[in-house]
Amino acid sequence: MSNSETPPANPRNQDITFARRALVLQGGGALGAYQAGVYAGAHERHKEVDWVAGVSIGAINAALIAGNAPERRIDRLKEFWYLVSSGLPQQLPSWAGGREWQNQFSAASAALLGIPGFFQPRVTPALLLGANAPLLSYYDTEPLRATLERLVDFDRINDCGTRFSVGAVNVRTGNSIYFDNTVHRIGPEHIMASGALPPGFAPVHIDGEDYWDGGIVSNTPLQYVLDTHPRDESLLVLQVDLFSARGAMPRTLGETLERQKDITYSSRTRMNTDALASNMNLQQAIADLMAKLPPQLRDDPSVAAVRAELTHEPIEIVHLIYRNKPYELESKDYEFSRASVEEHWDAGLRDIRHTLDHPELLRQASDVNGVTTFDLTDPQSRRVRHPMHAPAVAHRPPRAQR
Repeated sequence: MSNSETPPANPRNQDITFARRALVLQGGGALGAYQAGVYAGAHERHKEVDWVAGVSIGAINAALIAGNAPERRIDRLKEFWYLVSSGLPQQLPSWAGGREWQNQFSAASAALLGIPGFFQPRVTPALLLGANAPLLSYYDTEPLRATLERLVDFDRINDCGTRFSVGAVNVRTGNSIYFDNTVHRIGPEHIMASGALPPGFAPVHIDGEDYWDGGIVSNTPLQYVLDTHPRDESLLVLQVDLFSARGAMPRTLGETLERQKDITYSSRTRMNTDALASNMNLQQAIADLMAKLPPQLRDDPSVAAVRAELTHEPIEIVHLIYRNKPYELESKDYEFSRASVEEHWDAGLRDIRHTLDHPELLRQASDVNGVTTFDLTDPQSRRVRHPMHAPAVAHRPPRAQR
């Protein structure tokens, strides 16, 4: 929350746009330019963000945001996305064939030659051994380390002015972990670990353990944010996802591969968000019902303790899902052409502007706590889901004993 903004005195009936703000960024490779466009549009009206959480490319965008002063963040995001789309194969002129052909050429070039400032192929005879090669990846991500060290101020991240969390997976245990600047001292290796998707990228060694891309277990950090957010603080979440769980029936082999990737990496986007919201709303409804118990039961220490665990201040989740897919193929997550990067950025900018054009929908004071979810990007099909309201309970006098 900006230091210049003072929240209303009563948090239970407050304008939710004064709440603590969290930005939640899914993984998705080259599609991550959409997240940068979303942030650019949000930054136009709300300069501050209190917490940034990301996985994979979302972790890189999160580092560029949290690791720079607010007035420099857009420039740093632009610098990164222009760098990774600056290779000659990514900048073919418009007359050099149709867009689908250009996108295929860009993706094939990325696979063969790598991406500037991001990754480069390993050139070694060991690859001739195929699956028996004594290697853990096809690409070297040292160029990404150099890019992060140049564009991100890690001292700023570790000063904890903005909370910062990135998800990874322990290769040995298979367990998910979040590197959080309230717990860990963050360096380039933590962001690289969050984006180390095998077998393309090698695991990253940190403090005696090796880590892969967090998207292997969960491609969105929403649950981590909701689980660790203090229950006594209101929260406004801007959740930006890059794969849509919903889509048309494929007609070709290429569309089949693209659809499979959407389903795999969407983390069942909307369903999981709705499930998390429903679970928290049910907890809150139970807490509200417990408040209606007779005083001798309501004030019992065990009942009060359970009620406290089930109660939380209002949470609003504004959900943006990248759905604009012109000329996209199954390689869309490693297709870094300049034209595609700019289209993704512009789509994010457009979608967040559509959302913020309706601030009245985000200022719905409620007399009960709970989770409200919004999907407002499509003017023709806006979707708002409110928390359940516990019904009033009339206390009846006990029956006379016969």
